[in-house]
Amino acid sequence: MQNDLPEKKQILIRLFLLPFAFIYGFITGVRNLLFDLKILKEKEFSLPIISVGNITVGGTGKTPHIEYLIRILKDQFNVAVLSRGYKRNTKKFLLATNRSTYKEVGDEPKQIQEKYPGIKVAVDRKRVNGVNNLINTFKNLDVILLDDAFQHRYVKPGLSILLVDYSRPLKNDLILPAGRLRERAIERKRAHIIIVTRCPSDITPVEKERLKKELVLFPSQGIFFSTINYSDISPVFNKNEQQLSLDHCKKGKYNLLLVTGIANPQPLRNHLQSYFNNISELRFPDHHAFNEKDINKITSDFEKLPGKNKIILTTEKDAIRMQNFSNIADSLAKVIYFIPILVEFPGNQNNEFNRLIQYYVRENKRDNISLT
Repeated sequence: MQNDLPEKKQILIRLFLLPFAFIYGFITGVRNLLFDLKILKEKEFSLPIISVGNITVGGTGKTPHIEYLIRILKDQFNVAVLSRGYKRNTKKFLLATNRSTYKEVGDEPKQIQEKYPGIKVAVDRKRVNGVNNLINTFKNLDVILLDDAFQHRYVKPGLSILLVDYSRPLKNDLILPAGRLRERAIERKRAHIIIVTRCPSDITPVEKERLKKELVLFPSQGIFFSTINYSDISPVFNKNEQQLSLDHCKKGKYNLLLVTGIANPQPLRNHLQSYFNNISELRFPDHHAFNEKDINKITSDFEKLPGKNKIILTTEKDAIRMQNFSNIADSLAKVIYFIPILVEFPGNQNNEFNRLIQYYVRENKRDNISLT
């Protein structure tokens, strides 16, 4: 990974990649201009559409924020989620069911479908087609959440939410491939709401003001600050077993093998440092499809951990892909856990954000029925 290289070497690589970044930035800039000039058409829908996305590649917490929106909407409204279904082996519109595999719909849509079976989860590379399919199939839908759709401008959302990682300020970044920006940072102007994600839980008002100034908000934009909270860990394979608290692991001086296939596992590792006696780590690429060789490597590294009190821990998204192994050894399966993550808004922003989202959906429903 580029971040693991010495700083001087990183600088040289970025300098080499700058011409390619200029070309990429020019292409994305022209594309956005064509949309702004309405030469390329954005499709508007009568149904409330909420887009959640980012400008940078890598993890900014899109799925946890989508799940947060689901939780605050599902009891009042009929909700659907539409995703691209990254790295799935199918191509066209597909509705996720309890029989769908992550290979058919993608790991994140499968995760959402399993956690929230009462909502509709669909995948389609062509978002306009996906929205049309959902609206025509489910006449009682109240709102559609578009996952990772900030750059997919053919659908014009009624509410666009842009996620910006606290630890990766836009002002210090460059366009791909020299940096992590998918498009110029100025394109944040398209967002109605900007959420600075993965903030410290004790973020101060002074720090919030500094971040607001750095982002140079437009008058119509709102800004919120969210944090990540980790829940008790749950078994990946043996669903009937109880959850295991991190405090129990700390008291028992557990050793840990952390297995991740996500864009940025460092915040998770930082969180786990104070709970485990010793942490070994196996990193795989984002959305990695685990195979037999990987399971053998995981088994080997786990056996090397000292002591009797030891477990394997992975992320919720990785757990979805690991469950593909139905023939995994029982001795290994019983020690593999995943850790769910939840989004929270510090202070009174929780209620403020919830009211804003619920008000938008309520006032823009197709039948425009006022709910109290």
